[in-house]
Amino acid sequence: MIRIGIAGYGNLGRGVESALSHTEDMELVGVFTRRSPDSVKTKTGVPVYSMEQAKNMTDKIDVMILCGGSANDLPKQTAELAQYFNVIDSFDTHAKIPEHFADVDAACKKSGHLGMISVGWDPGMFSLNRLYGQAILPNGKDYTFWGKGVSQGHSDAIRRIPGVQDARQYTIPVESALESVRRGENPELTTREKHTRECFVVAKEGADKAAIEEAIVTMPNYFSDYDTTVHFISQEELDRDHSGIPHGGMVFRTGVTGLNGENKHIIEYKLTLDSNPEFTSSVLVAFARAAYRMHSEGQVGCKTVFDVAPAYLHPESGEALRAKLL
Repeated sequence: MIRIGIAGYGNLGRGVESALSHTEDMELVGVFTRRSPDSVKTKTGVPVYSMEQAKNMTDKIDVMILCGGSANDLPKQTAELAQYFNVIDSFDTHAKIPEHFADVDAACKKSGHLGMISVGWDPGMFSLNRLYGQAILPNGKDYTFWGKGVSQGHSDAIRRIPGVQDARQYTIPVESALESVRRGENPELTTREKHTRECFVVAKEGADKAAIEEAIVTMPNYFSDYDTTVHFISQEELDRDHSGIPHGGMVFRTGVTGLNGENKHIIEYKLTLDSNPEFTSSVLVAFARAAYRMHSEGQVGCKTVFDVAPAYLHPESGEALRAKLL
């Protein structure tokens, strides 16, 4: 059995716990939290420990799955815990991945462990499909669409506006842009032409709704570059109709083959997710299996999804995979 620890117990940590319950070759040893362990109750009754106790359990855990946030937690935690364990995270700040990779790689090589970063669906599964597409169709173009789905970061940005009580924001692909890509037209698309944003906002009593809407649609880096629609609704409506965390999206590679580029091809990879964190958790668990196997073979240092052979992800043997799937 591959022995797993979970560092952090929010939506992602709870998703990992659920995903592990469906595996036969992995077991959850414990959850590690910065909160008081007595205040955290797990779904499956697995023990909860303080984060400080983790370094005393190096002989009990094969892979630590980190479930903190990319903004403040993972840039420090992944490298720190790599001193004691093989680690895996879902760091998703794309621009800072090279820097994060270097930090974790140095820590792993010093300790003799294996780290795996930026594992999820984007970055992660979408990254793999972009790589496959470019390798197979070198003469072509990439397109990535996200949604329809809840953007947790954008929802939080709205909640920080004065007068806002609660909010959810959905990222929605522009259907005409999608269809143009599917037809192989290779359009040049601006940010505004690829996605729209739809906001459902609960205003505090007496708040200036016009001012809130203006603050949303003009917010740089979040909404100003998109066509954004704002709906004001009650807390009851928000709780009833927008309590889930769905998401998804599509990766396309369009390209041509033949000496004169006479034949067109389109690769499409699509995800439709009821729960963004639970799907991300399931990806993490599969790659944690790979991390364990790769380290068992003597590999150390930091890895990404690009470095993992597909057979390492699946619980069955190579012989079984060749017989059933190949």
